Amino acid sequence: MIATAAVRTAGIVTRVASLGAVSFETAMPQWEEGLRRLLEAPPEQRRTLERVTRAIEDELRRRLGGAFTSTELADLYDQGTGWTADVAVATAPEEPDAWDARTVADAAFARYLRGATDFAGGRRITLDQ
Repeated sequence: MIATAAVRTAGIVTRVASLGAVSFETAMPQWEEGLRRLLEAPPEQRRTLERVTRAIEDELRRRLGGAFTSTELADLYDQGTGWTADVAVATAPEEPDAWDARTVADAAFARYLRGATDFAGGRRITLDQ
C-alpha cells in the first residue's frame, strides 16, 4: 500500500509517497528469491557467497538475540539492509560479486527465518490463545 505524507521544507509543503513498512508477507518472497540466487550461483562464486551469507546470519543473531519472531525479523529488514553491505565487504573485500544484498542478505534472512519462534514447516504458525 502506498501512503503519502506531507513534508514541510523551508515553509513549503510537499507530498511524498511512501511504500510503508515492509510486511513479512512482502519480505519472505524476496528472501526466498535471494536463497534461490545463492543456490544457483556459479560454482566459482558459491564458496564466497556462502561465507558472506553466514557472516550476515551471525550479525542477525547478534542483532536479534535468542528467541525472535518472523515479525521481528521483517521489522529489522524494514529498517534497512545497508549494514549487510558492510558485513559483505569486510568478509570478502576482494570479491565484489559477493556484495549483492539481493543475494547474500536476502538468503541470510531466509535462512535465519527458520529459527523464528513462529515459523515452522516453511510457513508462519499462529498459536490459538
